[in-house]
Amino acid sequence: MNKKLVILGAGESGVGTALLAKQKGYDVFVSDGSPIKDQYRVELQLNEIEFEESHHSTERILGADEVMKSPGIPEKNELIKQIRAKGINVISEIEFAYRYKGASKIIAITGSNGKTTTTALTYHICKTAGADCAMVGNIGFSFAKQVAIEPKELYVAEISSFQLDDIKTFRPDVAVLTNITEDHLDRYDYKFENYISSKYRVAMNQQPDDVFIYNLDDAVTVRTINNYPIKSTLAPITMSKQLPQGAYLLNAKMHLKWKSEEMQMSIEDFAIKGKHNQYNSMAASLAATAVDIRKEKIREALQTFESLEHRMETVTTIKNVEFINDSKATNVNSTWFALESMEKPVILILGGVDKGNDYSLLTDLVREKVKAIVCMGTENRKIHEAFGDIVPLMVNTENTKDAVQSAFHFASKGDVVLLSPACASFDLFKNYEDRGNQFKQAVKEL
Repeated sequence: MNKKLVILGAGESGVGTALLAKQKGYDVFVSDGSPIKDQYRVELQLNEIEFEESHHSTERILGADEVMKSPGIPEKNELIKQIRAKGINVISEIEFAYRYKGASKIIAITGSNGKTTTTALTYHICKTAGADCAMVGNIGFSFAKQVAIEPKELYVAEISSFQLDDIKTFRPDVAVLTNITEDHLDRYDYKFENYISSKYRVAMNQQPDDVFIYNLDDAVTVRTINNYPIKSTLAPITMSKQLPQGAYLLNAKMHLKWKSEEMQMSIEDFAIKGKHNQYNSMAASLAATAVDIRKEKIREALQTFESLEHRMETVTTIKNVEFINDSKATNVNSTWFALESMEKPVILILGGVDKGNDYSLLTDLVREKVKAIVCMGTENRKIHEAFGDIVPLMVNTENTKDAVQSAFHFASKGDVVLLSPACASFDLFKNYEDRGNQFKQAVKEL
């Protein structure tokens, strides 16, 4: 009898798991409570994988030997409670893919902020060095799909806390924890400690030969790292002191020290600017070094990397007003980093779905750099409460076009209009890409 695998959710991770499971001889059934997107439906049909959409056949699902649940489904979901009560093993897509990755290596990158850039940069370094690698997880294909369709010797994976919640044996050769700030608390019973614990799961199964890269300047990480039994070799990054092993910044130079390797590089030569990107560059360089990428290749890659769409992306300049799309800033900390890197007066476009945000983190930077705030979202009360006394100009808008026009109206020569929402985008948009694209379109129409 083939093992019965039920997959909940037919998005990128669900369909990726279905393809790999079918290939490995499982009896696969995919169930999605919502309508399935066309591209994924076609993929399931072409591969003759049985599925249902817009409802769940509870009885059939509860007959599974194992359930793969998509990262978007919370524990408090009724169906998940029933599955748990029956004692059925629940795993995440990265756990399933890990079983079949063979001798390949994994660099797994998690954290509240910077993980997408760090993942893309690490992949760029490995690719520049000629490694047989793929970028998987939250960017690119799901890990499972990549393993099914085109296996590689090295996977650079961006991994969210939701994906880590249901791992059992997943063990990356190199784990990176960029930082930890309050995010997604709605999924963790509004307990910050629960969210912190889920992030450290990235190192849970690591052994002494594996490497764990973390940020010594991140207060939450430093406060909590000793609460978790990490067996792997620790590799810190910092801007505050010299290190015997790890990466640090001193006198505008990055120093990388690992085993017998040592390199220095001026931060002026980094293709991506801003303090947050210096952290991302240190983490990526250290991760690449840990999988034996040569320092000449790291240097070359750091100089040629192009930053990502929707992440501090310069759109254009109109009448000496610069427009920057940072739609990927879906939490307060991302917006903090965006503001921190600004050198001109800012008109800030904020707002969207609030995930329990604490805007007080931004108070000092807003006071120092922001002339006006344009709210764009269905729920702006908290933004007004947080900044009403410090920013003289605040306005609510219902859509991107109005937001961009209002911001342009408030701007003078030499200002920056910055879309850095600090919120999720599901109120007015499909996702942060849709939000960023609409912003760029509205700017072009000015």
